[in-house]
Amino acid sequence: MPRTRTIRLAGLGLLLVVGCDRRPDSESPTARWDVVETLREEAAAERHASDGGGSAWIEGGALGADGPPAAGRPGRWTLTYEAGPLGVAEGGWIFLQAPPFWSWSTPQVLDLERPGFTEVSTEAEGVVLEPATLDHTLLGIEVRGRALREGERVRMVYGAGPAGAVGDRYAETGRFWIGVDGDGDGVRGLVDSLLAIRIEAGPAARLQLTLPSTARPGDTVRLTLAALDAVGNTGTEIDAEIELSGLGAGLEGPTAVRLDPTAGGRATCELSVVGEGIFAVAASGPDGLWGQSNPLVATADGRRILWADLHGHSGLTDGTGSPADYFTYARDVAALDVVALTDHDHWGMEPLALHPHLWQQIVDETARVHKPGRFVTLLGYEWTSWIHGHRHVLYFDDRGEIFDSTDPEFDSPLELWAALEGRSALTFAHHSAGGPIATNWEIPPDPTFEPVTEISSVHGSSEALDSPRLIYSPVPGNFVRDILDRGFQLGLIGSGDGHDGHPGLAHLAGVNGGLAAILSEELTRGGVLEAMKARRVYATNGPRIVLRAALCGRPMGSELEVGADGRCTLQPEGMVNELDVLAVAPELLQSIEIIRSGQISEAIPCEDSRVCRASRSLEALRPGEYVYLRVLQTDGGAAWSSPFFIR
Repeated sequence: MPRTRTIRLAGLGLLLVVGCDRRPDSESPTARWDVVETLREEAAAERHASDGGGSAWIEGGALGADGPPAAGRPGRWTLTYEAGPLGVAEGGWIFLQAPPFWSWSTPQVLDLERPGFTEVSTEAEGVVLEPATLDHTLLGIEVRGRALREGERVRMVYGAGPAGAVGDRYAETGRFWIGVDGDGDGVRGLVDSLLAIRIEAGPAARLQLTLPSTARPGDTVRLTLAALDAVGNTGTEIDAEIELSGLGAGLEGPTAVRLDPTAGGRATCELSVVGEGIFAVAASGPDGLWGQSNPLVATADGRRILWADLHGHSGLTDGTGSPADYFTYARDVAALDVVALTDHDHWGMEPLALHPHLWQQIVDETARVHKPGRFVTLLGYEWTSWIHGHRHVLYFDDRGEIFDSTDPEFDSPLELWAALEGRSALTFAHHSAGGPIATNWEIPPDPTFEPVTEISSVHGSSEALDSPRLIYSPVPGNFVRDILDRGFQLGLIGSGDGHDGHPGLAHLAGVNGGLAAILSEELTRGGVLEAMKARRVYATNGPRIVLRAALCGRPMGSELEVGADGRCTLQPEGMVNELDVLAVAPELLQSIEIIRSGQISEAIPCEDSRVCRASRSLEALRPGEYVYLRVLQTDGGAAWSSPFFIR
């Protein structure tokens, strides 16, 4: 006999009791069946013809009645709802949904002096409106007295009090939603009106400089510079000449760059690499503005490092901004080489799985900005399973489907991988050790579709209990190191899982972040896919740390065969399992740790330098062992190599 649960339809305050569906043989140790059941119930709910009827608009358009507020500052918006042909019955509801994420004030009608105070009114004689806060950022307005008839209007002034309404922390083009439960049965629909709003960036607070991490002598490289506000927003109103320093022997270029508002406070310039060395460029501007680039290692040796953020969200689900904004930031601010927008399959106000036109926006924008050799975009989405843990799916061509994690046909990783059979695609488990939901590692990762795993993001590190910037709500035994101990062969990457519209720089607005370093000479989808399948990748929690590592002359991610004497069969004569490592970091380095089969076998001190190099001999390697490196900056920044696997 199935269990039952009490669940709440999101934003409606409506309690239902429903039967639970089939249970799998295994699930995440923190599985949330209540969330799954709520999402399924909402998707299956029958809507009356009047639900979502009518139209709505913002007086003053996207800027609102009082112009565009800056990020994180109070604003005031006046919204009008006009009833459609079927009206709104007495006992029906109109809903004002402010953006549910990122610091928006919850609409309230009780205290004029508090943020979010909302005035609700109508000129429809005989109609009585009874507004009340129902949930986070959700105001419900019950229609009493008589039905609201076609053409009659309800006016809502959000932020009407002296404190206004605190808006988004992040600069973006966002939106409000108006919902209507036309017959009062507890099921609403969203009005088909785009209530777009514009949040501007705050004043310039920092200069972001980005160089490639690797180059060959004789190359021309691009320096990307952007003036950002305090939480990393682009589009600041700066008009200034920025002085550059650090150029000279080995790296040549202009000594100043002009920033102006017409370019969103962004600029690029070309630099010439005329010799080998390690270089960084600093910049200074008015009012104490300053920034320094990541290090550039110029040498004829080693594969090119491509920087990628393969996991992030836009305002189409639970992030900020449009897909176009997301890709512009990735290319022109963070100067990423590779990026994916991975909005949720079934989460947010309008789930992609139920609104194909929104998914098509992502498909079209991903294809539009893809420029092999300059900027690689990957089509993707997040398979948001609250049963087995979240994974994002990446396609390596211009087409792809959403396989909904709430659909019983695709609600297990095995079913997802079966659906992807024959496709050029990969999947990635993320925040696997803890919050918001841990991965079900009882289902082994498919080696075809899942050669790597995400170890660090805005949620923290899933590496191990002794990791810096640990993930919240960690589950003992569910760390990546635990699954390596179980024999799973996975490379390690980071990615932001950012919701602030800042791919590649998600760590600017908080403590944690994530980036994937991909070792490939080809800046193409094929080159990225080949490197990932070979596990020729490494992770950082945000900083662009250059990490070079080889064991027995083979790159990270390799499988190494050893003989009965514990020596690599490929090791040159006279050498004993030589491990060579070089780390070059933007901040001072603390140590390089060698993790061998779950234990820190040695911590190599770096003496508070930005460059750390070491060689060690690893004796008596045994089949089944693994070895990886953890690089630690003194400020908590970190990098993790993909493991070497011994067989």
